[in-house]
Amino acid sequence: MKGKEDRFAVIVGPVVDDTRVLNAPKLNVAALRFTESARARITKAGGQCITLDQLILKAPTGTNTVLLRGNKNREAKKHFGAPGVPHSNVKPYAKHRSEHSGTAI
Repeated sequence: MKGKEDRFAVIVGPVVDDTRVLNAPKLNVAALRFTESARARITKAGGQCITLDQLILKAPTGTNTVLLRGNKNREAKKHFGAPGVPHSNVKPYAKHRSEHSGTAI
């Protein structure tokens, strides 16, 4: 979070430790819950770990917070729409049925 070190990173979900990250930067994090190892790494780097309830009391209007979210491109979105319609690039849920699919031989 370059240029936003004084703000709280808000994560709607759990924060878990990632051993692949060698140097944890100083972060102020607000989340639903923390694992013990993640909380220890954040506080050791000089950051703060607070719950969302504590964040609401500290900043009721959400000032000095940055909401972090995951990627919105997911597999299920490829199926939204109407498959089979001309010029529709929607992925059908089932592939075409062959003559012997689902039957015992």
